[in-house]
Amino acid sequence: MDLKLKGKVALVTGGSRGIGAAIALELGRQGAKVAITCSSRVETAQKIAAQIEQAGSRAMVVQADVADFKKTQEVVAAVAKELGGLHALICNAGVTWDGVIWKMSEEQWDKVINTNLKGYFNYNRAAAGIFKDAKYGKIVNIASINGLRGKFAQVNYSASKGGIIAMSKALAKELGKFNVNVNVVAPGMVMTEMAAKIPEEFLNKAINETVLGRVAEPGDVADVVAFLCSDRSRHVTGEVIKVDGGQYI
Repeated sequence: MDLKLKGKVALVTGGSRGIGAAIALELGRQGAKVAITCSSRVETAQKIAAQIEQAGSRAMVVQADVADFKKTQEVVAAVAKELGGLHALICNAGVTWDGVIWKMSEEQWDKVINTNLKGYFNYNRAAAGIFKDAKYGKIVNIASINGLRGKFAQVNYSASKGGIIAMSKALAKELGKFNVNVNVVAPGMVMTEMAAKIPEEFLNKAINETVLGRVAEPGDVADVVAFLCSDRSRHVTGEVIKVDGGQYI
């Protein structure tokens, strides 16, 4: 399906691998110019950018820590200047550092909250001003079903993802009158590099939780995100769309 993204500019945080890379590639295939941010893995991100350009779209890579407030403002301004504006923001960069709460260190809590929640705030804030002035914009924040249901040994991660959901709903109310859509995509288990390292018993448990009998591929998430970045989703805002094969239910 042609989502008519040609001429649009999208910024994807954490776009060097996994879900972020799949999103960046799909937006590029749909005609959007794509900026990818990464905290490390610059060479990997550049390979994704090269694939986007091979598909006929422009791409750029910016190395930056999403938790750095000042740097985030600079990145968003630089992307808008280099690629000719900004029409869609996809916040995807995130980390996990699991542990039961009675063993969790302050560092574990701060690292996950600063990356997953503050990092999203930083980029949402930076893009909101551009979208508000342009009277147009699409924000898609990647959360998790564990932000809805909680997860054992993930109080930091679940809190960060639950915070993203609440923040996005509030932001949808603030920006709606400016023709800006804000939505959340909440994946279940997705077969990324990280998931491939999970012990088989835990992977099988996740599969058994679904009603479709499988876990998602990154492209399953990317397809939904691309739709939300298009004008076909113009009347969808403040929603949390689960891409989990029924794992949540």
